[in-house]
Amino acid sequence: MFPKKNILSAAGILVATLLASACSSGDDSGSPGTSGSGGSASPATVSIEPADANGMNPTTPIVVKAANGKLTGVTVTSAKGKPVEGKIAPDGLSWTTSEVLGYGGSYHVVAHAQGADGKPVEKAGDVTTITPKKEANANLIPAPSAAKSAGVGVGQPIVFSFATPVKNKAAVEKALSVESSPKQEGGWYWIDDKNVHYRSKEYWQPGTTLTVSAKIYGVDFGNGVFGAEDRTETYKVHDSWIGKADGNSEQMQIFHNGQMVKSMPISMGKDATPTHLGPHVISDKQANYTMDSCTYGVCPPDPKAYRSNEKFSERISNDGEFVHENPNSVGQQGSSNVSHGCINLNAANAQWFFDNFGLGDVVEVTNSGGPQLPLWDLYGDWSKSWPDWQKGSAL
Repeated sequence: MFPKKNILSAAGILVATLLASACSSGDDSGSPGTSGSGGSASPATVSIEPADANGMNPTTPIVVKAANGKLTGVTVTSAKGKPVEGKIAPDGLSWTTSEVLGYGGSYHVVAHAQGADGKPVEKAGDVTTITPKKEANANLIPAPSAAKSAGVGVGQPIVFSFATPVKNKAAVEKALSVESSPKQEGGWYWIDDKNVHYRSKEYWQPGTTLTVSAKIYGVDFGNGVFGAEDRTETYKVHDSWIGKADGNSEQMQIFHNGQMVKSMPISMGKDATPTHLGPHVISDKQANYTMDSCTYGVCPPDPKAYRSNEKFSERISNDGEFVHENPNSVGQQGSSNVSHGCINLNAANAQWFFDNFGLGDVVEVTNSGGPQLPLWDLYGDWSKSWPDWQKGSAL
């Protein structure tokens, strides 16, 4: 006979053995399509993003995602049946468009996936993009075609001009860039609601390459206006040509890459029509040009009105200031100021100046008796100190 303690222990072992047998009875090897808890595997679910895709920005990619499975194929087609390019991620969990969509477009999405349960799943949806009230182009000044052959001078600002006012200036400015090589500090200034200028802290270094970009497609300008298309252009800065016109000495000294190479007698604006002070930038040149004061609002019978044909004319402001030949003032050149605001030269000096100076080159005017060249008066950009220029940014 066993002691009572041993009998109870044996009984406990027997019960434990029976319970263990009951827990392990049946086929516990599992089978495809079952989970560890005995339930079926979940089917794949597919989502299309953005979920609220009625009027999305065309720069927003369409993304298809799979859960509890993997994507096996995705097609996106436009309303015209054109396929949109995209790619499935290596893990098979997502698909993303790889091309930018168009404005006012409708796109049909069909996605296929296979779940962990081995069953196929299909998901379809539609996406539409916004239709702008108006599209804005980024018009560049100077025109790249005009600057391509000879390049631009060291004083040339880069200008983006828009046909419609820009409300969201910060958003647009973020989409604009000027990359200089070698690197030079620069910044944007909004002259008004349609024009934004970029200049360097100091004049550009000769030989600089400027890569100018406007990544404005899809950018909201405000008031229902969106950027029409991106563009990138390249400018080359040529040698430094700077004319220093002094109203006291009635001379203009010419500096090429920092070295004075010539001095020529001049006649600037008379007391009634003084030449503006400060740095001027050449924005246009014409071998033969008709100067008409009516172009800036001074028309007959106003005694200040004039109309004349001049040679070797280079514009240095938008309100009628030029460097040009004037045979009628040769007697005063080097001694007195008698013009309507232009800088007059004799024939030989005018042709020499015309042959050597072009877009973006600089004429610095001192002691003219006139006011500072206004910022808006193409180009009064250099009239601003660098700290004041930086205040013109929207960022």
